[in-house]
Amino acid sequence: MKLLEGDFYRTLTDNELGLVHESSVRILWDVGFEVTYPPLLQLLEENGVLVDHRMKRAYLSPRLISQCMKQAPSEFTYYGQEEGKELHLGGNNVYFGTGGKALYVMEEGHRRRPAVSRDIAYFARLADKLAHVDFYIIPVHSHDVNINFLDINDFYRALCNTGRPVMGGIYSRDGLRRVVELAGLLAGGFEALQRRPFVGFITSITSPLKLEDDRAEILVEVARSRLPLVVSTAPISGATAPVTLAGTLVLQNAEALLGVVLSQLVSPGTPVFYSAVPCSMDMRSGSFLIGSVESGLMNAALSQMARYYRLPAYLTVGAADSKLPDAQAAHETTTNCLLGALAGGHFLHQMFGFLDGALTISYAQFVIDNDIVGSCLRALRGIEVSPETMAVDVIAEVGPGGSYLSHKHTLRHLRRHALLSRIELSREYQVWKVIHAKESWQKAEELAMQLRKKPLRKYIPEGLEEEIRQRFPELELPVE
Repeated sequence: MKLLEGDFYRTLTDNELGLVHESSVRILWDVGFEVTYPPLLQLLEENGVLVDHRMKRAYLSPRLISQCMKQAPSEFTYYGQEEGKELHLGGNNVYFGTGGKALYVMEEGHRRRPAVSRDIAYFARLADKLAHVDFYIIPVHSHDVNINFLDINDFYRALCNTGRPVMGGIYSRDGLRRVVELAGLLAGGFEALQRRPFVGFITSITSPLKLEDDRAEILVEVARSRLPLVVSTAPISGATAPVTLAGTLVLQNAEALLGVVLSQLVSPGTPVFYSAVPCSMDMRSGSFLIGSVESGLMNAALSQMARYYRLPAYLTVGAADSKLPDAQAAHETTTNCLLGALAGGHFLHQMFGFLDGALTISYAQFVIDNDIVGSCLRALRGIEVSPETMAVDVIAEVGPGGSYLSHKHTLRHLRRHALLSRIELSREYQVWKVIHAKESWQKAEELAMQLRKKPLRKYIPEGLEEEIRQRFPELELPVE
């Protein structure tokens, strides 16, 4: 199967890419970043980093930044439990997936409720059955599980219900170790998991330029495991970053570089993403915006920065600020999805189902977004020009006034050259009135319910469930 490639759209010139890089490096050297986690401070000082313990700041030299950026892999493969679901991250390849962690779930009839653990299983099932979901980031915060056991339960729910690569945020070092132990058991050993990783982990930097102790601890532990790592950073223009988009880009880029550098200091060669989640602020209300066109422009620019460093890019492209699966949600999601894809972002997350600035995830919007991603991927595929597709002989054969409907050429190509939506209402009005008479979101809700109820493929090998239960007594029963 041909990989879909981006890098058609550029918001920054080559000179501007260099200016952003130089400005970000200057910030990390002149301004530094705040860090107090003792093991990381020790590691920094062992590598010659200037640390001001009174100010709680560390200052990265341009030489060290350059050295660490060269150590980070330009490309790596992120596997799924299911054969054929691997992602080849890097180059011009573009993939779409979910994100996290929404606090609320929107069900049938636009009813919103707190998210619970079964939603992780249900959304994983949707991801497994929809054509354009390439990876599964655990999308909700479960309100019905003891916080001490969230990590292991969240990942177990996901791994039981999808064969795609799984990723998620982590709450504690102990939780991380339990999840790695579980994944190693499923992989046939920790070394086998490292060779073909199907789980990855997210930690974060607090904008501007601050690394909290608990997030630093997770960064160090994941890097030591050499499993896929995201060090997410989400500066907000006008609040936690300069109000200008260029200023936010410089800060965002500095924080993205910081995540890469720290991971490589811990363990050179760790598969780490260039991680960016740029947002803007509605200066009228003080609300942060994730679905604005400004966020889309910054994501496109940051795709270019990731390519400048030859690193796989983790970018937020799909969450809408709309509160419902409506026209606003569609245009916000489509605009940012298309900008991110055409700019060539590699690992485009938060794409499926997210509303209300990613505080809410909707089953209907999840299905709608699958169609939106399909359209974006169709745009990436472009127009195939060859003797077969130009069809000169066919045109001559049909001649003036003829019909192509029954021609063999039409039959050969109709599925590949036309995107077929699962929910769009394209029938003529009178047929729609009799058969459907429903809005798109209503059809999407129905389809989501149907897919959730389809027979479940088992991803936990026979004979392992009992061993897993004994080793992890804190696990809840999986959703049937």
